[in-house]
Amino acid sequence: MISKDELADILIPLCPMFVLVDATGHISRVGPTLQKLRPGRAMQGLRFLELFELTRPRMVTTFDGLLAVSGAKLHLRFCDQPHTVLKGAIVALPENGGAIVNLSFGISVLDAVRDYALNSADFSATDLTIELLYLVEAKSAAMEASRTLNLRLQRAMIAAEEQAFTDTLTGLKNRRAMDHVLGRMISAGKAFALMNLDLDYFKSVNDTLGHAAGDHVLQQAARIMVEETRDEDIVARVGGDEFVLIFDRLLDQDMLGRIADRLIKRLEVPIAFGDHTCRISASAGSVFWRASGDPQADQLLHEADLALYAAKHAGRACHRFFHPDMRDGGRGGDGPAIGVCRVDRATGS
Repeated sequence: MISKDELADILIPLCPMFVLVDATGHISRVGPTLQKLRPGRAMQGLRFLELFELTRPRMVTTFDGLLAVSGAKLHLRFCDQPHTVLKGAIVALPENGGAIVNLSFGISVLDAVRDYALNSADFSATDLTIELLYLVEAKSAAMEASRTLNLRLQRAMIAAEEQAFTDTLTGLKNRRAMDHVLGRMISAGKAFALMNLDLDYFKSVNDTLGHAAGDHVLQQAARIMVEETRDEDIVARVGGDEFVLIFDRLLDQDMLGRIADRLIKRLEVPIAFGDHTCRISASAGSVFWRASGDPQADQLLHEADLALYAAKHAGRACHRFFHPDMRDGGRGGDGPAIGVCRVDRATGS
C-alpha cells in the first residue's frame, strides 16, 4: 500500500495546491504552491477547518461532515488575513485514511498571482490557468498598446485642429477659427463687440524692407493686440494685414473706444528690424451685438468693415463705430460719438 509521503510526492507535480488530511481532520502535508500562500506559517498539524473557513456547503461544520460530501465542490477561504478565496474538491481516502483536498483559485487567480508573486512553476503543467494568464497578459499588453495609440492619435488630432485654426506666422487664430467662434457666440446669444483692424502703411514696409521685415511687423502687431485684450477675447488674423478682434460681453462704447485708441498709439511706436525702423499705424471699425435680433456673422463683419472704411476715409490712424447711415455710403459723422480720429501720417499709402 502506498504511504502518504509517497502519495504526496505524486501529487506535487499534478496538483501543487493539494492538502492531505488525516482521519482526525489534521493536515499532514500540503502542496508547495499552497504553502507559498502562507510562507511564515507551518500548515502541517493544523486542523483543516482551523486554517480554512468553509462557505459552501453551508451546513458542513465538522471534518466528518466534510468527508460525508466526498466528491463535492467546496468554496472556502483562509481564516486569517488575507482572506484569499479558494475553490476545491474533496476525495476521501480508503480505509478511513483521511482525505485529499485539491484547491484552486478559481476566478480570483489574477489577484492571487499579483498578491503572492506566483509564476508558471506554481501550477500544474496541465492547468489551464497558465493559458489564462498568458491570454490576460496578452490582452493587457494589447489594451495598453491600444490606449497608447489612442492617446497619440488624440494628441495628433488636437495638434492638427490647433494648426487648422491657428495662423502659423503670428500664433493668432485664423479666419476659419474666427468664423467658428463668431458663429458659436451668435448661436449662444452672447453679447459682444466686433472690431476690424487694418495696419496702415504696412505695404510700404513690405515694399521697401522686404517680406521678412513685414513678417516681423505682423508678429509684433499681434503681440500688442494680445496684450491689449483679455484672455476671454479673440484676436484673429484674417488676411495679410487684416485682423478681427472679438470682445466678449463688452458693450461699453467709451471703453471700446479707449481700447482702440491704446491699440493705435502702441502700433504707431516704431518697430526695430535689424538696422531699420518700421513705421505703421492702424485703422479700426467696430460694431456691437447685444444678443438681440437674428444677425448673420457676415452682416456683422460687413458693418465692421463699413466702420473701418469710414476710419480710413477720415485720415487713417482712426477708430469708428458703425452707424446705419454708413450703409448708404455715408461716413456716419466725424464727431466723438462715432469714433476717435488721430492725425494722418504724411507718408505711406
